[in-house]
Amino acid sequence: MSLHVVAEFRATPGHEDRLRTALEAMIEPSLAESGCLTYQPFTNPNDSTHMVLVEEWTSAAALEQHFTTAHFDHVRGVLDRILAEPMVIRRLVAE
Repeated sequence: MSLHVVAEFRATPGHEDRLRTALEAMIEPSLAESGCLTYQPFTNPNDSTHMVLVEEWTSAAALEQHFTTAHFDHVRGVLDRILAEPMVIRRLVAE
């Protein structure tokens, strides 16, 4: 059973483009991971500071491995500097 992840981000005003760029830079290396099935960022059309990332992983173990990659460490450092509030990560499975 695959694991779906919905992560929400809110950029500090003025850092919207940096947030979008950081999340978009994660697409290619994340999809190259063996357990990543989907990795797609979306921007809220009514609030440019708000972005949502929708991911699908083959397993919880694959997601945990993702959290140990160099590209995730890099984006975490960027997010620490530009987010207005902590990111929210929801893990979901189909019944």
